[in-house]
Amino acid sequence: MAETVTHGDAELVAAAAAGSDHAFRQLYRAYVRPVFWLAHGLLGSRTDAEDVAQETFLAAWRKLPELDLVGDSLLPWLATICRFQCANRIRRQQRDRAHLTPAADETLPAVVDVESQVIDAALVERILQEVGTLGLLDQKIFRLCAADGYAYQAAADRLGVSHGVVRNRLSRIRTHLRNTIEPEGT
Repeated sequence: MAETVTHGDAELVAAAAAGSDHAFRQLYRAYVRPVFWLAHGLLGSRTDAEDVAQETFLAAWRKLPELDLVGDSLLPWLATICRFQCANRIRRQQRDRAHLTPAADETLPAVVDVESQVIDAALVERILQEVGTLGLLDQKIFRLCAADGYAYQAAADRLGVSHGVVRNRLSRIRTHLRNTIEPEGT
């Protein structure tokens, strides 16, 4: 039988805020990949994205007792923290570059296009908001397949549904997102 999620994010957040390492580890495992990929998209560096993902969860751990979770998913809140962590890292890197000698500066990668990062972050936020309006099964399918990288069958096994259900629903979700969310500037 497929493993099903027994706790919603709200229950896990409450347990983690009360000090449960196990609950926080579950949240971490559920969301570290999407947080990493958001950071990677904003920073363009695997190493920086790994660091920012860790910083995001450290900040989340500290702020959990104050969190009043709205909705079923912790991901929008984590995405906001991640964007702030990315912005801080970019500012720190720009400040560091300003203090380097020209010879040392040549070894650094080119400055990341901040405007593109803001547009990408806004698009991710709109996608997350739109996914939040979907039914619970569709949200789980999207998270498992699109965010966590599960194959259709693995997602189907985890959710206790058929491969066809996952494939068809994910196709409809993607079509829905393409039709309702347009990148800014188009």
